[in-house]
Amino acid sequence: MDKSDRDNDATASLKSCGKIQVPTEEEVAALNAMRKIKARVRELKKKISEMTPLKSVEDEPRLQALEEELAHLKGAWEAWAKKREEATRVRMILLGHEEGQESDLK
Repeated sequence: MDKSDRDNDATASLKSCGKIQVPTEEEVAALNAMRKIKARVRELKKKISEMTPLKSVEDEPRLQALEEELAHLKGAWEAWAKKREEATRVRMILLGHEEGQESDLK
């Protein structure tokens, strides 16, 4: 198969499937969620850095709560990053840049 045949096959498959939005809706959703998480993490880190030099006994529960929220956000970040990577992989398969199986296209 030469280059023109591959180009024709790729064009035919795009026409039959419709245009593929880049980035996909799933990628955009994941990126937006990750942006929100990043903004919240920045807020929390700023609060922690402001509280740390003063660090009174009264602030200890508040600092612990902020640290716990940071840990929760880290887990959420990792989950969204995985979803974004999967959405990117599906898009690359649909565009023909990666090989995959139908089971990969969820």
